[in-house]
Amino acid sequence: MKIWLDGGLQDTESARVSVFDHGLTVGDGIFETMKTVDGRPFALTRHLDRLTRSARGLGLPDPDLDEVRRACAAVLEANPMPLGRLRLTYTGGHGPLGSDRGDHGPTLVVAVGETTRRPDTTAVVTVPWTRNERGALTGLKTTSYAENVVALARARERGATEALFGNTVGALCEGTGSNVFVVLDGELLTPPLASGCLAGITRALAVEWTGAKETDLPLDALERAEEVFLTSTLRDVQAVHRVDDRELPGAPGPVTTKAMRIFDERSGADLDP
Repeated sequence: MKIWLDGGLQDTESARVSVFDHGLTVGDGIFETMKTVDGRPFALTRHLDRLTRSARGLGLPDPDLDEVRRACAAVLEANPMPLGRLRLTYTGGHGPLGSDRGDHGPTLVVAVGETTRRPDTTAVVTVPWTRNERGALTGLKTTSYAENVVALARARERGATEALFGNTVGALCEGTGSNVFVVLDGELLTPPLASGCLAGITRALAVEWTGAKETDLPLDALERAEEVFLTSTLRDVQAVHRVDDRELPGAPGPVTTKAMRIFDERSGADLDP
């Protein structure tokens, strides 16, 4: 396998990032994950736009998007696969052991791994921890993911693949790596960005293509929803058949089935929407 590091392709066995890299020592970094289909990334332009927004939000220099595009192309050419997970990681680079940044410049890593299509339905759990809709990192896709690691481990222990968070005011927010949609009285709804959720690329496309309404939702909307589904880069649109101990029989329901079909058709027709 080949990855991109320090401006060129390197073997994964010999590639090295400094133990003083700020992404390692203090989680000072951002990332993007993209689905790739036969060596082509999906929604690359939207992902690179968000990478730049996250960099600015964290106070990192704007990434060189021409280099990032070259890196993606080189990694995908060097590692052919039918369906892949392309990961861009951009950190504060070599720095001191505290929170202050050094002056060595950022680190860019691009890597890809093979993946498989997700099941049509999955189970989720809610967790007692909250998303802070007013935090310094709210809305940024940073490498500070330890909270998600803990929550996802809780989900795995309970036979689920995702954990859902409320925010500090008890509103439904998001999953560890997904956005959530619910159907209430036949209407498709999803929490707004003001809830503290990430501006998911798949979320935005799903809203645009299905006409879903963005609105504040109490966390207990999950107990009343006729249908629930998740969106993310690798899930696309994935129905939920169980929330905690509540079964949703017949998942995917009619609204979710329609959303899945629309997303498959639209994303298949345009790899960079």
